[in-house]
Formats: sequence, structure tokens, C-alpha cells
Amino acid sequence: MNATTIYQPRLVFCLSIAQLITWGSVFYGFALLMVPVEQELGLSRAESSLAFSLALLAEGLLAYPIGRLIDHGYERAVMTCGSLLVCACLLMHSFISSALGFYVVWMGLGAALAATLYTPAFAIVTRRFPGDFRRAIITLTFLGGLASTVFIPLTAWLIANFGWRHALWFLAALHVLVCAPLHALVLRGAPINIAQEGAHEHSGHAAPTLLSQHLRSAPFLLIGAFVVLLMAATSALPAHLVSLLRENNLPEAWVIAVPASIGIMQVLGRALLFFFERRFDVHLANRLIPCLIPLGLGVLLLVPFFGVGNHALVLCFVVLYGMGNGMLTIVKGTAIAQYVDMKQVATLNGALGIPVALARAASPLLMGVLWSQQSGYRDGLWALLLMSVAGIACLVFAQRFAQGLSARHDAQ
Repeated sequence: MNATTIYQPRLVFCLSIAQLITWGSVFYGFALLMVPVEQELGLSRAESSLAFSLALLAEGLLAYPIGRLIDHGYERAVMTCGSLLVCACLLMHSFISSALGFYVVWMGLGAALAATLYTPAFAIVTRRFPGDFRRAIITLTFLGGLASTVFIPLTAWLIANFGWRHALWFLAALHVLVCAPLHALVLRGAPINIAQEGAHEHSGHAAPTLLSQHLRSAPFLLIGAFVVLLMAATSALPAHLVSLLRENNLPEAWVIAVPASIGIMQVLGRALLFFFERRFDVHLANRLIPCLIPLGLGVLLLVPFFGVGNHALVLCFVVLYGMGNGMLTIVKGTAIAQYVDMKQVATLNGALGIPVALARAASPLLMGVLWSQQSGYRDGLWALLLMSVAGIACLVFAQRFAQGLSARHDAQ
């Protein structure tokens, strides 16, 4: 085995620390910054929410070119510069005085997230540790799943004690003092560019042709549909969950505790997968894990029919949906490498950036549009359940197509 492909716990741990900080300070930080920014700049909730949508759009637009850079061996530069850009944007955020400045800063942060969050990190560990990439990805998501637990109270304390502008200085410092140095130090010696290897072995046009074939292949298109549909199903609920629970007359303590408990279940699900996944067939696990999402949604649909105070159903939803959502991140993050191509995984995952960004932005809106005074969120939940089932079907067909292609390749 090549020394560069041996699993390196230190590298994965350092990337995990950077994930924890980036998810916590930027992705989860927006919810805490939104209200004080609204008050100071005189923005409506719709106007302030637009900033986060612009960030998601910028992240999706840049996912493909950043994936290409990683596949060409520039992972160290991509993630180091991404962390420095986060720092610069957070500092600029502390000086904004208009809605336009607010939007520009969050578009910059979206660009930085495209270079620093799970998608590039997953691609890096997949390329570096082809025999242990699932283990590395589970480790990354385990610490990343604790981001809200660590940074929501930390950011709230900073804002309460120093104001939101000065709180941003502290968060920015974490990226220039911790994240950027970690990326610069541990990401030395990127693997040889796989596309260039293919160009040396065949003709100068071999690598682009191979990539285009993958982008048109049934496994890639089906995995893409799976990722987009499941992303839509899981992105829609968080924004509406509190209102949904209140509509079902749950006590206010439960309304607050249920979303927090889902986060805990996500981390627990990833921990169980880390310790026990080698005892199960990975392809069977990939099929079963996403099934927890429609099961959880189905339980949630039953809550109104069992009257007030049916806490057992809500707890069942928390366990099924929380653990399913936590482990689903690993399935989505590894599916392209397992069923399409490991060598160009960053580029192929990047090609899904725009569809995923649109799904993440549109699904909460769809949930709101389907809400009605008479039926509440029932129609929206049914839509999410059907999307998740359709996504799982796409994954199953992708596995079958990939197995068929592999069998034909072995026969040749």
C-alpha cells in the first residue's frame, strides 16, 4: 500500500476541528446574528433571510469549479484560502451598515463555505484514503455534528456580552488562527492528479471524455436524484418543526427540546455507524439508513390522529429522523465514490452543487406553500415522505446499475 493512502487519524482529526469551527461559526451563527442585524439595519425577516439564501446559492455555484481544483491536487490551497476568506468576510460583516453590505458579505461566506465544508473535506479524505474513506467521513461528521452544541451557546454568550459586531471578531480569529493553519499544515502532499495520470496513460483527451461519460451515466444521474431528493426532504423540516409541534398542542418545553434532541440523535447515529458498520454489508446499510427518514415522517403524520399528549410518537420521530439524518450524511457523502467513480469524486460531487443548493432553498418554501389552516402541515409532510421514498428508489437502482457495469468490466 502506498504510504500516502494509509489512514492518518491526525489529518482527519485536524480537518474535523476545522469543520466544527466552520459549521458552528458561520452556518449556525447566522440564526443568532439575524435578529440583532435586523434591528440595527431595519430589515424585515424576509430581507434578512435572503442573505442566507444567497450564501447557499454562491456555495452551490462554486461547488463544481472547487471540486475540479481539488481533483487537480490543489486541496491545500483551496481549504486554506477558504478559511482565510471566512475570516475576511466575518471581519467585514462586523462593519456592515446596509442591506447591500449584508448580502455581499454572505455571498462571500457562501463562496468560502464551498471551499471549507463537508463536500471538499469528504473529497479530500476519499482521494487520500481510498480504503478507509467511510471511516474518515464518519469521523468528520461526528465532530461536525457537535458544531451547534458548541457554537450556539458560545456565539449567544459573545453577542450578549460584547455585541454582535465584536462577537464576529472572535469568530473571525478562530479561522485565521486555527482553521487556516490546520489546513496549511496537514494538507501537504496531495495525491497525484488522477485526471493527469489518465492523460499520461492514454491520450490528452482521455480524462475529459471519462468525466463527461460519468456525468451522463445512469449511476451518476440516479445518485444525483437521490442526493437532491433527500436533501430537499431533510432541509424543509427544520424551519417549520417548531410551528408544526405547536400546532399539535405539545408543551412548549417539548417544542424546544425536540429540535435539540434531533441534533443529539444525529451524533449518536454517526457514532453507532462508526463502531458497527464493518459488521454489516455496506451496500445494504446504504439502502436501509435513508429509510429511517420516511419512517420518521410517517410517525410525525400520525401525531394529530392520536390526540394531545402523545409524547411516545414524538419521541419515536426524534429517534428515527434524528439518527437517520445523521447517518444519511455519510451515505450521501460516499455514494458517488462507491457507485460512480472514486478518482474524480470532488468534481462529480461538485456537479451536484447547484441542484442541491436549489433543493435546500426551495424545499422550506414548498413546505410553507403547502401549509393550510385546515390541514396544517399534513400535505407538506406527505410531499416530503414521497420525495424521500423516490430518492431511496433512485439509490437502489443506482446500486444495481453500478453492479452491472462492474460485472461487465470484470468480464472484459
